[in-house]
Amino acid sequence: MGGRLDDAMSPYLRAHAQNPVDWYPWGEAAFDEARARDVPVLISIGYATCHWCHVMARESFSDPALARALNERYVAIKVDREEHPDVDSTYMAAASAFTRELGWPLTVFATPEGRAFYAGTYFPPEPARGMPSFRQVLAAVDEAWRERRSEIVQTAAAVAEALAETSAARTAGDLPSADALRQAIAQLADDEDRVHGGFGGAPKFPVGPVVRFLAASPGEGRALALRTMRLMGASALRDPVEGGFFRYATRADWTEPHYERMLTDNAQLLSASAELARSHPDEVAPEAIARGIIRFLTEAMQLAGGGFASAQDSESVIDGVRNEGGYYRADAEARRSLAPPLLDEKVLTGWNGLAISALARASVILDDAAARAAAVRAARFLLERHVLPDRLVRASRDGQISSSHATLEDTGMLANGLLELALATGDAEYAVTARSLIDAALAAAEGSAAAVGADSVGTPSPAPLPFRAPDGADPVLADRGLAVDDDPGEGAMPSGVSACAHAAWTLWLLGAGDRYRAAAEAAMKRVAGAALARPIAFGSTLRLMARFVAPVVQLVTVVPDGVRATDAGEPMTAEPATDGLVRATRAHEASVATIVTESQARAFSAAGFELFDARGLVQGRAAAYRCREFVCAMPVGDADALGAIATAPDGETASD
Repeated sequence: MGGRLDDAMSPYLRAHAQNPVDWYPWGEAAFDEARARDVPVLISIGYATCHWCHVMARESFSDPALARALNERYVAIKVDREEHPDVDSTYMAAASAFTRELGWPLTVFATPEGRAFYAGTYFPPEPARGMPSFRQVLAAVDEAWRERRSEIVQTAAAVAEALAETSAARTAGDLPSADALRQAIAQLADDEDRVHGGFGGAPKFPVGPVVRFLAASPGEGRALALRTMRLMGASALRDPVEGGFFRYATRADWTEPHYERMLTDNAQLLSASAELARSHPDEVAPEAIARGIIRFLTEAMQLAGGGFASAQDSESVIDGVRNEGGYYRADAEARRSLAPPLLDEKVLTGWNGLAISALARASVILDDAAARAAAVRAARFLLERHVLPDRLVRASRDGQISSSHATLEDTGMLANGLLELALATGDAEYAVTARSLIDAALAAAEGSAAAVGADSVGTPSPAPLPFRAPDGADPVLADRGLAVDDDPGEGAMPSGVSACAHAAWTLWLLGAGDRYRAAAEAAMKRVAGAALARPIAFGSTLRLMARFVAPVVQLVTVVPDGVRATDAGEPMTAEPATDGLVRATRAHEASVATIVTESQARAFSAAGFELFDARGLVQGRAAAYRCREFVCAMPVGDADALGAIATAPDGETASD
């Protein structure tokens, strides 16, 4: 074979390098070859820890006879969905026109122009359960291509047109009120499994964005999140030995889990459980769950260079045989004699941003030095290897950088992670970098809007999104008119749109300027209608909308320069009042809160974050500045006084 995958950055592609299938990586070369040979394109999309991807690879892509037929009649492209999420989302949307059973491996048949005309997921080697064999599918598509080409071209054109219309569709609405958000919580409560926890039936996913939204919501929302985390944490979805959560369960009671462990799921569940530990300090489960996830992330998922692997496989080799879940079903003692499942050591910028954000926030709430150190290591790795002078890197592995374009999720999730780390460590440089990332996304959107306006001829265009990936869409998709707007849906993790909007809102809270607030609100208006109609699919969007309607409380506590604001495990100073004030700050209900030294406060102020202007010690001692939308009470020096400000009626302070 051509050996085109031998040097791929993606472990998923490398795993297929020795197949008898003549795979191409994603790129122009494959489509050029298909045009030259006048054959259709098979696009096979998966990822390294996908169980059914492994199965189809063993059953079909390793079969020499089947591979020979595939090579003769098609050009085959192998795509890592995590390296090219925009390619995956485009063809997943196209596949929805042909099947309701969406997932991976995704098997798409397309014209040499890249337009999908048929799609499915896993196909077995022999017909089973009403499903045709992969060999039969290949033969049927080949026959249709040769004998009914016009029908195929019409179908492909119709699907491409439908995708373009869906991308252009607007679901705008007014920003929701607190009552509307309570109704969204009520919708989620109606879908709750009161016996086993979680939402809906089998297969059942943890739905991290929704749990985070609920954990950050007062009243019934937080109670629902607490029930959910208690039951999931006590279920088979959670590994009791290493502390991480599996991707999903095949049964409604969380049993028979699909054993791969994803960085994204665990980062979001860490955020939710840490938030519940802060709001429910007397509850044992949230803190235990959070500390277990921290242990899993730092001991199993963090690579030697500091970045986090994207996932851990569900399969391992036990007694010479591949075994799905066997390692995880073993107890701690038995695992010592077993090799753990392989990691997908691909470092993804956005996903690492989620982990940095979760670890940084948890380090503050739980006073956990290991979590903070892990977040700092990951951030330093990304800032050195992925934040380049001319672009943001989407993915890397062992120093090899992917050629794929960074997406909006990379910008937004990394910005959020850096902002949380700035708040946890007091280091303003993290916030400065986060601001530059969001500025680049705002500038890209402004440039795109100007180009659209210049090209339009009298037809008013819908208001564009305020954020756009600075590197633009995938060039192969864009050249074929297949690039679509960033999907605002959030089944398993935040969308790029909501991630950028969250970061922009935090920048406004820190005093970076009103343009960030305006951008965040504009982005949420674009998806407000869809979010309220389907809250299960817009958890991160709803969480930001909840931030909009909540009272804006900003808290900056300044400690002496000799005191590290993030010391953990023992008293920071010999001053009981200072230690009490620091603990109270960590537990305080606020839109944004941080503990900084006096020199760190000056650095934030000098960098243009006005919340830190004139924030210093009072008579040489620590002082807390509590503000309501930048209108601040007099500084206080102990926990009791801070509590008095929080409970004072609007317009009054304990110092009045």
